[in-house]
Order: sequence, then C-alpha cells, then structure tokens
Amino acid sequence: LAATNTPWDLDEALRRRLEKRIYIPLPNTTGRLALFRINMKDVEMLDDVNLQCLAQQTDGYSGADIANVCRDAAMMSVRRIMEAARARGLSGTDMQRELVANQEKLSAAVSQQDFLNAIAKVHRSVGQADLKRYADWSKEFGAA
Repeated sequence: LAATNTPWDLDEALRRRLEKRIYIPLPNTTGRLALFRINMKDVEMLDDVNLQCLAQQTDGYSGADIANVCRDAAMMSVRRIMEAARARGLSGTDMQRELVANQEKLSAAVSQQDFLNAIAKVHRSVGQADLKRYADWSKEFGAA
C-alpha cells in the first residue's frame, strides 16, 4: 500500500509492483459538504451558516483546503479580540492578558461571514495544470 501526490515520479519498477493504481479526484459538492460537517462537528456554528452554500463555493478545493478554511473560520473570534487589542495599542504580555480576560469570547460560534472571510483568504491548492497531469497519468498508468 502506498500513496503519493506525485505519481509521475514513481520509477517503473515500483509502478509495476503496485497492482492497483487509483486516482482519487478532488471532492465534489457532496464530498465537500461532508468535509465541512466533519471538520466542524465539535465547533459551534451560528444558525446563519449554510454549509451547502459553502460546499458549492469551494469547487476545486481539496480536503486539506477545506480543513484550512474551517480552521481559519474557527479562529476568527480570536483574531477579532487580537485586532481590537492592537487597535488599543496592546502587545506582548498585555495582549495575552486581554485574551485571558476575554476567554468566553474566544470560543464564539462561527458565522457564515467567518467562513466567507476564510474562503477569501484560503485559496485552493491544486491548479488546473495539476489536475490535467493527474488525469493524464491515470489514463496512461492507472489500474483499478
């Protein structure tokens, strides 16, 4: 059993020994929706969050990309507190005190806007040229 993100780098001898060579494409909308649910299962979300809409907006995102979006959205409450503290001129130890003082706000529920802000910052990591290269390799060497 083996996995790689660069199957074209496998030498011929190793490729022959791998009986099954399966290309797993990027997740479709249903897969991305499931990934959002899995990544956010332990995180409180506001009622305005529409995971179906988010899944549709993240076409071309990998599972890791979706995880990064979820992580970034979940951290928005911390960022808001830190930005407010910076605006008041706080840094270092004072910033840490501010975070401790606002402990209850650190785990604020994630909103749809938090997700949209995260999507604006976290871009997909797999380009069209990469997808074509995977498809070409799978066509030539894939074996299911």
